[in-house]
Amino acid sequence: MLEIDSIDDCRAWIGRGDDRPPAAFQALDLRDVDGFESGRFDGCLFLSCVLTPAQAGFLTTTGATVIRDDGERPYTAHRAELYTPAELFAGFDPVRADGYDATYDALVYRHWETTGRQYPDRIDESLARRLHDHSISEALHEFLADRRPVAIMGGHGLERADPLYATVARIARHLTRQDRLMLSGGGPGAMEATHLGAWMAHFDDDELGRALGVLAPRPPGAPPHREYADRDWLHRAFEVRRRWPLGDPARFESVGIPTWMYGHEPPAALATRVAKYFANSVREEGLLAVATHGVVFAPGSAGTIQEIFQDAAQNHYASFGPAAPMVLLGVDYWTRHRPVWPLLESLAEGYGYHDLITLTDDEDEVVERILAYVRSG
Repeated sequence: MLEIDSIDDCRAWIGRGDDRPPAAFQALDLRDVDGFESGRFDGCLFLSCVLTPAQAGFLTTTGATVIRDDGERPYTAHRAELYTPAELFAGFDPVRADGYDATYDALVYRHWETTGRQYPDRIDESLARRLHDHSISEALHEFLADRRPVAIMGGHGLERADPLYATVARIARHLTRQDRLMLSGGGPGAMEATHLGAWMAHFDDDELGRALGVLAPRPPGAPPHREYADRDWLHRAFEVRRRWPLGDPARFESVGIPTWMYGHEPPAALATRVAKYFANSVREEGLLAVATHGVVFAPGSAGTIQEIFQDAAQNHYASFGPAAPMVLLGVDYWTRHRPVWPLLESLAEGYGYHDLITLTDDEDEVVERILAYVRSG
């Protein structure tokens, strides 16, 4: 089915007359477009499009399926593109300590909480979320086409002043400079460090340290490991955005892939595109599946460990194509503190992806292992 997400393409489709194939129209305002009041529209889909009552009525009686937003939900059920930080943080007031609370992202999270959290209390809400997440996956795959995505996973509790945060940022910076598109779970900690590195890739190396100097200071008495709860956590990230404007977006973009299930953690403001989901299971599986050129695992807790073995399962069974590198950063952490490495190595023994798993403390080796990979098929 033809997918149409621009008014120009829509008018071109209408101009084909009787020769036009079924099409899916995605999140378009069609009220001023002529051509939807005559003819037949068998097999066509109108997804979150804005229509006049007359258009909607005619389309549904001539073979089309029309799915409209009801005006009660703060989000659009179907999107044609990924989110941008400007959309998610619309309404943010950098002067107010509670500036995040007025954002679109916070509004959707509150709606998620009041409509049953991960178990929606109404079928229309459940279906709207599923349609939303499907459109996000479609937009993500379109965005990643012909790119070389690499993900960095790790703990959300990693503080900005921790040396490991800077290490992750340097790894992401180096990989971005080598035309890898950086992905993360789109939250705080190691995830945010990934996007900071990509954001700073076009600046001189010393500028990363200066940016860290803006991010790292915390309010007096702030509790450890919940830095994202600081009243100025987001404000400091926006200050980095202001002082170091993004370079060429086509080269220095990065994609955060968070979820409203963890909506108490604001998404990383330094990601340039955001694929935000309602269903965390879809987001987790999808994030690892699209990291087709490797995944780096910085120290983390249960969530990161789950991701390691989820990625291993994808490589083990070639669920999404050829196996890709898995690089575990932190020898002591992954062999003694959280002894994942011995089990991972045993699991991979005798399989092709065994040669693609690495345990190291050396950030240069992390980069080398990722860059050495050549994807086949």
